[in-house]
Amino acid sequence: MTNPGTIGTQLSVARLMSGQGCIVGVGAMEYPAEWQGASAESLARNAVSKILTLTSTYDHRVIQGAQSGEFLRRIHALLLGEDDFYGDIFRSLRIPYEPIRWAQDISAGHETDLSKTVRVQEIIHAYRVRGHLMADTNPLEYEQRMHPDLDVLQHGLTLWDLDREFATGGFGGRPLMKLREILGVLRDSYTRTVGIEYMHIQDPDQRKWIQDRVEAPHERTHRDEQLRILHKLNEAEALESFLQTKYVGQKRFSLEGSESLIPLLDAVLICSSNDSIVEVAIGMPHRGRLNVLTNIAGKSYGQVFREFEGDFGDDQVQGSGDVKYHLGTSGHFTAPDGAQTRVYLAANPSHLEAVNPVLEGIVRAKQDRLPREDAFNVLPVLIHGDAAFAGQGVVAETLQMSQIQGYRTGGTIHVVVNNQVGFTTSPKYSRSSVYSTDVARMIQAPIFHVNGDDPEAVVRVAELAFAFRQTFHKDVVIDLVTYRKRGHNEADDPSLTQPLMYAIIDQKRSVRKHYTESLIGRGDITLEEAETALRHFQEQLERIFQETRPDQGEAAFSSSKADVVSQGQRTLTPQVAAAEIETAISAEQVDAVIASQLTMPDDFTVHPRLQPQLQRRSTMVGADAIDWGMAEALAIGGLLMEGRTIRLAGQDVRRGTFGHRHIVIVDKETGWQYKPLKQCYRGDGKLYVYDSLLSEYAAMGFEYGYSVARPDALVIWEAQFGDFADGAQTIIDEFISSAEQKWGQRSSLTLLLPHGFEGQGPDHSSARIERYLQLCAQDNMVVAMPSTPASYFHILRLQANAKIVRPLIVFTPKSLLRSKQAVSSKAEFTSGHFHPLITDPAFEGPQIRKVLMCSGKVYYDLAAYRAEHGITDVAIMRFERLYPLPFRTLPPALLQYPEAELTWVQEEPANQGAWSFVAMNLPEIINRPVFGVSRPASSSPAVGTHQRHEQEQRELVARAFA
Repeated sequence: MTNPGTIGTQLSVARLMSGQGCIVGVGAMEYPAEWQGASAESLARNAVSKILTLTSTYDHRVIQGAQSGEFLRRIHALLLGEDDFYGDIFRSLRIPYEPIRWAQDISAGHETDLSKTVRVQEIIHAYRVRGHLMADTNPLEYEQRMHPDLDVLQHGLTLWDLDREFATGGFGGRPLMKLREILGVLRDSYTRTVGIEYMHIQDPDQRKWIQDRVEAPHERTHRDEQLRILHKLNEAEALESFLQTKYVGQKRFSLEGSESLIPLLDAVLICSSNDSIVEVAIGMPHRGRLNVLTNIAGKSYGQVFREFEGDFGDDQVQGSGDVKYHLGTSGHFTAPDGAQTRVYLAANPSHLEAVNPVLEGIVRAKQDRLPREDAFNVLPVLIHGDAAFAGQGVVAETLQMSQIQGYRTGGTIHVVVNNQVGFTTSPKYSRSSVYSTDVARMIQAPIFHVNGDDPEAVVRVAELAFAFRQTFHKDVVIDLVTYRKRGHNEADDPSLTQPLMYAIIDQKRSVRKHYTESLIGRGDITLEEAETALRHFQEQLERIFQETRPDQGEAAFSSSKADVVSQGQRTLTPQVAAAEIETAISAEQVDAVIASQLTMPDDFTVHPRLQPQLQRRSTMVGADAIDWGMAEALAIGGLLMEGRTIRLAGQDVRRGTFGHRHIVIVDKETGWQYKPLKQCYRGDGKLYVYDSLLSEYAAMGFEYGYSVARPDALVIWEAQFGDFADGAQTIIDEFISSAEQKWGQRSSLTLLLPHGFEGQGPDHSSARIERYLQLCAQDNMVVAMPSTPASYFHILRLQANAKIVRPLIVFTPKSLLRSKQAVSSKAEFTSGHFHPLITDPAFEGPQIRKVLMCSGKVYYDLAAYRAEHGITDVAIMRFERLYPLPFRTLPPALLQYPEAELTWVQEEPANQGAWSFVAMNLPEIINRPVFGVSRPASSSPAVGTHQRHEQEQRELVARAFA
């Protein structure tokens, strides 16, 4: 083949030389002679393209004339795109989109010109909506992706239109652009290594904000930033490689394959440091946690290595009772220019997404301490796995909170570390959605899908996400598409279930190597510079490792380490006696609270049905018959007058599920929401009351997190019915009951769980007392079932004023809320303290044959039966607190009944309620046997008919006195 066309010859006649079978002559590529003087606009309008002439001559003894013609016909067919000729070329160049196919031009005219302009606008819109489907975001495999909406042919345009100009409406910053240029901008913006989903956002300002920043010419990354990215990748990979070498087989849930997470977080923290963010709070699963702890949150490498050796320090915020990859920390981050921000990394158990609402609660508590104008200057960052983000409902619950008044935190940056496998399950088995992030579309969050093998794009997206959050105070999602080099943990072999994926991964260069070669190839750095940086960091790690190895053997164990080795956990501080803490309020405080319930703003219209209930709150004090709603108001109002902060949240808590609270009153005419207890504000005291979304898991988790960050506040979450809290069992198990032992993370969260067997059926009777008592040990929390308004009042104030911070579980009543028997006198509020045990002084002495011990509402049934039947030889004791059991007051109280039979009476079935806990623990305290009276053991909490319930209750009470 010869090509004299390089010197401008359009037609080359090939000459056959000796020994040749065929020679092909290739002419120059140029416009036909008659069009060479035409303008570019005329050429484009008339669909005139450059042509190239092929000629061939051949030895007839070797090649027939027909074969030569066949050859030229084949060339002609390939140039027109047959057999996917251009598709093969695009794939060989790893171009992520398909070529524009050859097609006949559509004749030009005024009408078609207008139509084509509209179609160009359709293409621009299609790329904005669907461009992410063509983006090259998968670092594992090249995939040429296409969508019909992005094919110009589907829009009535052809390759002949590529060089024609169209009105853009300002797209790309120019009024007119060639279709070729328009497609270039669209592809650069939406189909390279970043794919963006944002057109589902209804706010045009937010859409335009994104368009203005992504539909712009690409700016080359500054060399200093490139070196910073390489440095962070070096740190990330070197740590993982070092740990893999030194601690073979130990679980650490490495970040290998997803190291771009480190420069991503680094970029977010740099932006935060430079934008007055006072703290960045991070919640994440265990994968990559060790890397984030050290390379982002500032935990020392030496401490990590000591933990691998089994040494847990005494002063760590994360405690000593959990595995390394569940621990949290706090520290400081310093940007390259010296700006600083605090970093908080929350501890999180293996229930991956459980930390989401907890972290949001922690952040909200921190924000509530800031001035209103700076409220959002604590930034929450949540890191997720792809399978967990798609599969766990708490993600959707937490997202749904993001713009609700009581829960908003000014926008969260969500980072999904998408290693394309969940444990060992591939995406096709772990979700129905196209992306793992599709759930975030419901709150109209922008979603950036980015190829983890392009760390510069990752950093660019991180900066864009931060800027969006700061501008609109909304959640934003980064889908960091990566891979996982090793199994779910380092002892796992993922190739058993994903052989094809791991055949690719085993041959793949690391992100660091890939990026380093890219920088060297572009001439940005030298190979020696890159290798020197990595070698220096490895030497530093080795030095730290050597320094952390004790030479003294076991003598070098810290006291904390010895405690962990011997017990496997930290020992909790025992609670102090309730009698040591005075919880009464003054008569003046009582009067102030009553006044707040009666005094409304001048222009406020109270609902006529509510007015009598508020009026009764005044008369009930005078009548010494204070009910539960008023007792709670006295507890909260008293705390407000003492400068304390109270946060109360849950489903319909402002009114109260049973219409007993009305802590927020709504103006009947205007809808104005007014908190009467605001009149009790003193000092820094504030009352936050929020009706929550219909969630338990996320809602309770949020309040738990809030209580962790605000130990000075009384934080209360109330369930609509007690058993609704079952939906938040993970929060109860992993955080409320055990976080202090595992991480040293203390909470004063109070749960109000309505409980009581009143014939409302299985799902509205039991708050599952037995489950909470099963979790009680080492004074880890308080479980109470008060039987009087005063008892409830005192335990709330005890919780707010206790020296030892512990969660409080209160099984609150339903029918007792309005019972004329369940009332308290004013004197019970203005004196005394909480009594874990209420004795029966009117029934004491050796003549008592039986002592009934109970808790909650059943007391009133037992007392009524005793009075009705004139029984004088049975005493009734009330356990106002079930855990800790009243081990101080009960033994001396029982001395009054030396020969009496002790019986525990409960409404719940025998296998539920407190009986199993009491039967196991009480005899050891009192050194006497205890018998039980309850409903028969049952798989369901209660019967379904009111009549059957009443019959069971009568039989239960009668058996108690038998």
